[in-house]
Amino acid sequence: MTLKPYVLTEKQFLPYHEVTYPMEERGLQFGDGIYEVTRIYQGMYFLLEEHIDRLYRSAASIRLSVPFDKDVLMEKLEQLREINDVKEDAILYLQVTRGSFPRNHAFPTENRSNLYAYIREMPRKINEIEQGVRAILTKDVRWEYCYIKSLNLLPNVLAKQEAVERKAFEAIFHRDGIITEGSSSNIFLVKDGNIYTHPATERILNGIVRMKVKQFCSALGIPFVEKAFSINDIAEAEEMFLTSTTSSIIPIIQVEDQIIGDGKPGELTRKLQAAYEKAAGLAVKSGK
Repeated sequence: MTLKPYVLTEKQFLPYHEVTYPMEERGLQFGDGIYEVTRIYQGMYFLLEEHIDRLYRSAASIRLSVPFDKDVLMEKLEQLREINDVKEDAILYLQVTRGSFPRNHAFPTENRSNLYAYIREMPRKINEIEQGVRAILTKDVRWEYCYIKSLNLLPNVLAKQEAVERKAFEAIFHRDGIITEGSSSNIFLVKDGNIYTHPATERILNGIVRMKVKQFCSALGIPFVEKAFSINDIAEAEEMFLTSTTSSIIPIIQVEDQIIGDGKPGELTRKLQAAYEKAAGLAVKSGK
């Protein structure tokens, strides 16, 4: 995957190789920061404003100052896309930390945040979208404030690595048998024609694509139930799927040894995929 040559920082646009920060950087040493990942399809941002709104919500939750006002940041991100001449499918990564200061757990007295944003190519996961994926279950040992998109992702990284080592696409978190979300996704279960997912509490990140699925369900007349389900409910699932910015909507056809439905992507999942592709200005595949 190709990294685009120019990066936006809190000060200016710079070539990638010229972007440096001191060793005593609070994001590096404390994970004291937040981030967002935004999808780019065919060179155009998709749901950028929704992601930026969540960035500012996360910032407010940890008393972090974003170096730019929203309108200025949005304009600069458009400039970043233009100067990199982005025309393909890609992602924007944007990170804000509390800055570079001598190491001290307490907040620095000076307000001087660091920000950087870059773009790299990322093709769509077509095979997974079409065929579905396998997932595993793992205990949710994360902190209580999962609704903040912070840099503290070690439990997510360990869970994703477990999935990779067990030849699965995703690791699904559970607390006392209750499904919360995936290591990098939101999780949905279909039963009796209803779509169930964990409510948007502090225990999960309210994903941008999750929010869009809720809107799609309203438009399509599909019952969307924000109610937690358990590991035991998986055995009775007619369909399951996951959502994330990088993956869009991907069917889950197996969890551990449990085959979901008939082992193929389900009808409601296909309808939501089609709605997503239409909203994103993508070609809708036949049969959805």
